[in-house]
Amino acid sequence: MIKKLNIKSYAKVNIFLKIAGKRDSYHELVSRFVRVKSLYDTITFVPNNETNNFNLIGDFGCETKQNTIYKAFLALRNNCPKIDAYFRVYSIKVEKNIPECAGLGGGSSNAAAFLVLANEVFDLNYSKDRLARMALQVGADVPFFIYEYDSANVTGIGEKVEEFDEPILDIETFTPNIQCNTGEIFTTFRNKFYKELSNVEAEKLLSKTSIDILEELNISDANDLYECAVDLKPQLKEHAKPNWFFSGSGSSFFAIKQNEMR
Repeated sequence: MIKKLNIKSYAKVNIFLKIAGKRDSYHELVSRFVRVKSLYDTITFVPNNETNNFNLIGDFGCETKQNTIYKAFLALRNNCPKIDAYFRVYSIKVEKNIPECAGLGGGSSNAAAFLVLANEVFDLNYSKDRLARMALQVGADVPFFIYEYDSANVTGIGEKVEEFDEPILDIETFTPNIQCNTGEIFTTFRNKFYKELSNVEAEKLLSKTSIDILEELNISDANDLYECAVDLKPQLKEHAKPNWFFSGSGSSFFAIKQNEMR
């Protein structure tokens, strides 16, 4: 049987994103992550590496050593040194469709997709939990993508991922040409907008379907980071349309196709 050497790397949106506390320099999250099935990058291992070093092909806004796929490669190599020789022969090609720095998890998704594909190609048979622990070394959102759930409740700093059983949603996204810096937005939240979600409210949100949540909350109530983002980038308000919501630290907005909303 010929193994596949490519994988889809899906975007995500945060149906809601609330802050429940602090953990050192991190924030404890309570969130619902949902995969956007219509928006994805494609990652392929291709046998054309003439550099004799790790080679990443794609349109990225950062140097290779800052790329999440490279960081995932380093984390995996610590557990499986033999992959180093493979990636001196094979390049990693990424066809990018997910906007970068947009709150859609493109970098995190790429890192997770690389780990999942490498796990299959090298017959490592690592469990999802083991891959997720590796993924957390790369970034807080990466474990969600490891599990390949369509919908999940994500808590802690991103390490607690529990599948949420609900129909797959048809999600539309829009990303204005506005750069939002995640670190800056979280710092602004801590300094100017800080509030914590109670355990009772967290349990209520985590138990409701995504459709119910979006019908009950407005854009500010659904995402604690929206007001911070607008504080730093006031032009975002020009793109906030009725029944649209804000994903992550932005700058992307999303909506559920109307035929799914009651």
